[in-house]
Amino acid sequence: MRKMERKTIFVVLALVIMLVAAITFSFHVWTSVGADADAGGGGGMNGNGVAALVIGGIGSLILGGGLMALVFFSSRRGYDDAADLKSRQDRDK
Repeated sequence: MRKMERKTIFVVLALVIMLVAAITFSFHVWTSVGADADAGGGGGMNGNGVAALVIGGIGSLILGGGLMALVFFSSRRGYDDAADLKSRQDRDK
């Protein structure tokens, strides 16, 4: 296996640092959502909120997967080819 260049190592290290920062921030936000519930503030998510979160997440995954499938099949069948008349005429010759 060939050695990685300095630039590649720097990019990978920067991405890992950003990933750790994002995970840390997300964990902090997730655990602080219901922090004032014990003090009588009524914070936190009830069952309806959790259900909405799960349904929204699954719906987003289905929508994203469906759109990616449409892009894939559109590209395979040639629907993404140039639509102008000149390129069609050149192709038909």
